Amino acid sequence: MINCKNLNIFNKKKKVLIKPVFYILSAIAVSHFFNDLIQSLLLSIYPILQKNFRLNFGQVGYITLTYQLTASLLQPIIGFYIDKYPQPYSLLIGMSFMFLGLLLLSFAKVFLLVLIAAALVGTGSSIFHPESARVASMASGGKYGLAQSLLQVGGNFGSAFGPLFAAIIIVPYGIKNILWFTLIAIISMIILFNVGKWYKEKHYNNIIKKIANNKLDLSIKRIIYSMTILFLLLFSKYFYLTSISSYYTFFLIHKFGVSVQNAQMHLFMFLFSITLGSMVGGPLGDKFSRKYVILISIFGATPFTIILPYVSLTWIGFLSMIIGFIMASAFSSILIYSQELIPGKFGTISGILFGCAFAISGLGAAALGYIADFTSINYVYKICSFLPLIGIFAIFLPQTFLNYNYKFIKK
Repeated sequence: MINCKNLNIFNKKKKVLIKPVFYILSAIAVSHFFNDLIQSLLLSIYPILQKNFRLNFGQVGYITLTYQLTASLLQPIIGFYIDKYPQPYSLLIGMSFMFLGLLLLSFAKVFLLVLIAAALVGTGSSIFHPESARVASMASGGKYGLAQSLLQVGGNFGSAFGPLFAAIIIVPYGIKNILWFTLIAIISMIILFNVGKWYKEKHYNNIIKKIANNKLDLSIKRIIYSMTILFLLLFSKYFYLTSISSYYTFFLIHKFGVSVQNAQMHLFMFLFSITLGSMVGGPLGDKFSRKYVILISIFGATPFTIILPYVSLTWIGFLSMIIGFIMASAFSSILIYSQELIPGKFGTISGILFGCAFAISGLGAAALGYIADFTSINYVYKICSFLPLIGIFAIFLPQTFLNYNYKFIKK
C-alpha cells in the first residue's frame, strides 16, 4: 500500500487537504457514459447490419472479433505508453476515433467498411478506458474507490441505455440515424478537451510520480502471486456476467416462453442493478478493506447464482438483480487494489485489467454459445452458477488497506 504519510510536497505557506475534484470526476463519468453508449450501440444494431449487408452469423462474429481485438489488445499498450509519456489530450483523441467510427458506419456500403468502423470504435474505447481511470485517480483526492465507482457508474449507464436508444432511434428509421449519435461524440470531445486543459495546467502527473516512490512492503513474488489471484477473480466475474448479458434473454424465452420484450425488460433490470452495484463498491473499499469487498462481491454471489437456474420467473428477475448488484461492486476495488500493488502505473494496470475484462467477455460469449449449441441454454446456466466459488481465493490476498485521508502541502 502507498505510505501516504511519507508524502510531502513543501510550501512555506500552509497545509491543505486535497479533496476530490468533482467537476472533473463528473466530466469523466459523463464521457464514460457516452463512450460505452456508443460501443453498446454497435452491438445493438447487429440485426440491422445482418439484414442490410446480408451477413451470416460468422460475419457478424467477425464484427465482434474486430471490435474486441482492438478494444482489448490495445489497452495494455496504450496504458503503458501514457504512464511513460503522459498525454493530457489523449481522451479527446480516443473520442475522435469513436466519432469517425460512427460516421463511417452510418455511410458504409460494403462489409469491409463496417469492420473498419468497428475497429475505430474499439480503438477509441481502448484509449479511453485506461486514461480515464488514470485521470479519475488523479482527481480523486485520495478517495480512489469513490472516483473509480463514479467512473464505472457512467459506463454502466451507457451500456444499459445504448440498446434502448438503438431501439427508439435506429431500428425504426434505419442505420443512417447513427449520425445523430455523432452529436454525442462531439459533446464528449468538448468535455474531454476541458479535462485535458485541467490535466495540463495542474500537472498532477508530478504528484503521481511522488506517490509511486512509496512502495509496498511486498516481495516481487508476492505481488505476482496477488495479481494472479486477481486475474482469476476477474475470470470468474466476467465469465459469469457475460452468460447473463449475452444469453439471458434466450434463457428466459426458452425456459419460460416469455416475449422478446419481456426478456429485454429483465435484461435491462439486470444491467441497471449492475449500475447500482458499481456505486457502492468503491466507497466501501475506501472505508473498509478492499480485500474483503472483493471477496464478498464475488464469492458472496454464489448462493444466488447456484439457485437461479431452478426457480420461477418471478424469482429469477429478483435473483438476477441481486447477483448483478453484488458482483458489480468488485471491479472498482480490484482496479484500485491492483494499483496499490504496483503504485504509479495507473495507465498500465488499468489498461491490462480493462483489456482482460473485454477479452474474457468476448471469449466467454463465444465459448458459452458453443456449449449451448451442443447441450442447451439451461445447461449453460447450471455450469456457470459455480463460477463465483472462485471468489474464495480472495482470502489469500495480502491486506493493503490504509486510511486515505492524507495531507499534501501545496507547491
